[in-house]
Amino acid sequence: MTFDLHNIPTLGIAGNFTGHLEQAGEARDFTNVQVAEANAPKAVFPTYLPGAEGAEGVPDFLGTFPFHESQIVFPEGVEKLQIEPECAIVLDVVWEDGQVVELNPLAFGASNDCSIRKEGVRKISQKKNWGACSKGFAEKRLPIDRFAKGGILDDYRIASFLVRDGQVHAYGEDSAVSDYSYIYEKLLAWTVDKLNHQQDAGPAEPIQAYLQAIGCPSRIMISIGATRYTEYGEHNFLQSGDEAVVVLYPGDRYTKEQIAELVAQGDVEREDVSVLSQAVVFKK
Repeated sequence: MTFDLHNIPTLGIAGNFTGHLEQAGEARDFTNVQVAEANAPKAVFPTYLPGAEGAEGVPDFLGTFPFHESQIVFPEGVEKLQIEPECAIVLDVVWEDGQVVELNPLAFGASNDCSIRKEGVRKISQKKNWGACSKGFAEKRLPIDRFAKGGILDDYRIASFLVRDGQVHAYGEDSAVSDYSYIYEKLLAWTVDKLNHQQDAGPAEPIQAYLQAIGCPSRIMISIGATRYTEYGEHNFLQSGDEAVVVLYPGDRYTKEQIAELVAQGDVEREDVSVLSQAVVFKK
C-alpha cells in the first residue's frame, strides 16, 4: 500500500517493549510518569507534523520532513546514535468535537525511529527529528486484514541489523510483533486516550493540542515501539559507512537465520517482507 508520508503526521510510542528504555538509558526520564500497570507504554511523542511551522503552540522543527528510505544523515555534534527497530502502523483517525474517538489501522511496515542518545534533552521529539534524513519507513507497507489476534500481524517478527565493514551484526533482538507490551485493541484504546489526554509534562508533549493546531488530521502513522537490543546493538553506535537494516517478516515462512543470510546477500526484498535499508552518512 502506498501513502504520501509528507502529508501524514507521524508519532512514536515510548516504552512499549519491556527493557528497551533501560538499555537506551532513558528509563529515568519516565520516573514520574503515571501508568496504569507496570508494563504499560509511557508516552506518545511526535516525530513529524506537516504544517507545524507557524501552527500555534507547535515546535517549528516538527514541520521538517525527517524520513528517507535509504539514508540516515548523522547529526552534527552528536556521538551516540542508535537504530530503533519498530513496526509502524498507518491509521485512519475519526474525530468528534475535537476528540479522537477511533483509530482504524490500514497498513504496517518496517520503521527505524532512529534516536540520539544524549543527556539533558528535555523532550523525546528533540532526540528524534534533527532534520532531513533522520528517520526511516519502508516503502513497502503491507495491508492489515484485522488488527486483532488471528490477523496478519500474529505471524510477523521484527529483526534489525547493522552492516559494518561487510559484516552483518544482529542489532535488535529478533522479536514477535505480538510480544509488544500493548498490541491490538489494548494498544488502540491506550493510544486514543493518550492522543486526547496526554499532558505537557516531563518528556511528554500535549499531542491533542498539536494535532488540533494542524487541522485534526484524518490519517496518522505511529511507530509502536522499539525492540530490545542485542549485546552488540546496546553497545555499538552508528558510524559513517554503516548500513542500518530493519526487517518485518512472517516467522511462519522464514527463520531468523534465513533473514540474516538474505541481509548479508543484500536480497531481502520479498512480497511478504517489509525491509528498510539505510546508509549512514555524515553531513557534508
